Amino acid sequence: MKELLELILPGDILACFEVVKVTNTSDQIDIYLDEKNIPPREYGGQGVLSKGFTSATSIQDFPLRGRSVYLHVRRRKWQLPSGEVVSNKFSLSADGTRYSKEFASFLKGVLG
Repeated sequence: MKELLELILPGDILACFEVVKVTNTSDQIDIYLDEKNIPPREYGGQGVLSKGFTSATSIQDFPLRGRSVYLHVRRRKWQLPSGEVVSNKFSLSADGTRYSKEFASFLKGVLG
């Protein structure tokens, strides 16, 4: 299953996120991803605590079998000993879009 997901999902997304649910209808596939329990590197060793997730961000990816594909990504929130809440920073979508970087690059090549 993991090998198949690596072929379908953008880049190295499985290194940082785990698939928690997949739903599909006749015209759409929704893949729900939660960030793994890996604290931000810049705060490593500082006693950060996971404090749940941010609201999901939806990113459109390449269609599969004639169906739209949406990735619903939730990033973790981390609380520092100071009480400040931080999150990892990921660049999953193309700047100014709700498309995955790979899908946006493909569309740019096709549409110019």
